[in-house]
Amino acid sequence: MITASHEAPSRASFILASQGDNIKISTIGSRAWLIEAPGDFDLPAQRRIWSLAVALRARDDIESLIPGVTNLLVLFRQTPADYDATFALLVAAWDQAQAVHPQGKLIEIPVIYGGEHATDLDAVCQHTGLSPREVIRRHSEGCYTVFSLGSAPGFGYLHGLDPSLATPRKKVPSLNMLKGTVTIGGAQTGISALTGPNGWNAIGFAELTLFDPQAENPALMAPGDSVRFLPERIEL
Repeated sequence: MITASHEAPSRASFILASQGDNIKISTIGSRAWLIEAPGDFDLPAQRRIWSLAVALRARDDIESLIPGVTNLLVLFRQTPADYDATFALLVAAWDQAQAVHPQGKLIEIPVIYGGEHATDLDAVCQHTGLSPREVIRRHSEGCYTVFSLGSAPGFGYLHGLDPSLATPRKKVPSLNMLKGTVTIGGAQTGISALTGPNGWNAIGFAELTLFDPQAENPALMAPGDSVRFLPERIEL
């Protein structure tokens, strides 16, 4: 069964139940449609989003596709004349999408854990009940998958954090966190791409550039890549 509720002429939200899945489809303006996968922040949902993007990429009426974290923004070249037909098109595409396993590259990142830039390591320890060395061990032993890029140029949303390390983002963000800072934010980990305000918890530092606009491939990471953090030095 499919139900639809219209909040305003320029925005409609739809909840659909299809093959046992519950996904949400929303319009943003007149040309953009956001498809949100069901379930939690998990790899199977993201793989199906990637598959959906591949299937829709061949359509001439779509201008661009922007994969996010378990969601896909579809931008049509023109405002669809028939909303019901467009909705049905996206439903069918989702139903047919099968999880894909992109063969991304492995990115190994040397990290200085602890030290002057790990300003929130103690807070992570207090929240998780783990010692600093145990936080570092569990974080560095993880294998992470890049779900999508966003927030800042080159910033990768990484899946694979040990659940025992999940720590809420700070209520008061750091105002000048350096780019390259290794962080934990909720159930995710990441590396700050730019120096500036940041609400994630800093546990280490990596000397690298995530985005170089002059490079052939400006972003170091891409969706589907794998990331490993290698303890270069531990300062406690």
